[in-house]
Amino acid sequence: MSAADEGRQWPDEASVDNARTTLLQLLARTGVPSGDARQLIGLLEAGALALAHEELSGGARSAPGDKGEAYEAGWLDGAGGLLEELGAIAERTLLRVVGEDGQQGPAGERPRAGRMEVERARVAVTPLYLSFTAVSELDPEVTDEVLTAVLGTMSLRQRARYAGRLTEFAAAHRARLERLFAAYGPGSAIRVHGRYSLLHSATSIAVLERLVAAPQELREEWDAAELPPAWLDGLMTAWNAPA
Repeated sequence: MSAADEGRQWPDEASVDNARTTLLQLLARTGVPSGDARQLIGLLEAGALALAHEELSGGARSAPGDKGEAYEAGWLDGAGGLLEELGAIAERTLLRVVGEDGQQGPAGERPRAGRMEVERARVAVTPLYLSFTAVSELDPEVTDEVLTAVLGTMSLRQRARYAGRLTEFAAAHRARLERLFAAYGPGSAIRVHGRYSLLHSATSIAVLERLVAAPQELREEWDAAELPPAWLDGLMTAWNAPA
């Protein structure tokens, strides 16, 4: 171990476990169930590892100094092996949180979304929605039911990166979403039309993403939740309207 490594004073296993336990206890005092809290912490841990792996994978690597080709080849092989193991650790950490649920089945076979998954989805969609339009007093206030149906179309592992999926969708279709909310959302001339009610809710972003990515699965979950079919039809009409 180098003098630099000795001076860094990295947190050891006991210190990390202490921080995790402290956070769990603090969250418990605010009413967050331990299972939900552990899932959030696990996702943060897996995400930190995955982001580190992505950052290290993105740059060109070279051996330090000039010690010849054999040294450089060995150094690069070792660095590649460590990087591969980091990715494997990130994968194992994620699996510990969400399990090995990588496959999707018909509606009803996927695990029902839990409270924390719905809350995470709400946190993801709200700022995206507000980037296109304003808060509407005509929000139908069925956020939990709609998001539960939306999440029901995905496996647990897909839900783990759902915020990223929504962000990518909004970025890829920004111009189209801007036109849609201007024409049918809060402040538009048809703002009180029941068919377009869901465009007054932040959940509309989530529903639109699923209508594009998994329309059949969404309709199955939608029907199972007994949500108004007209809302889906209205969204599709607005989405497919000529520019």
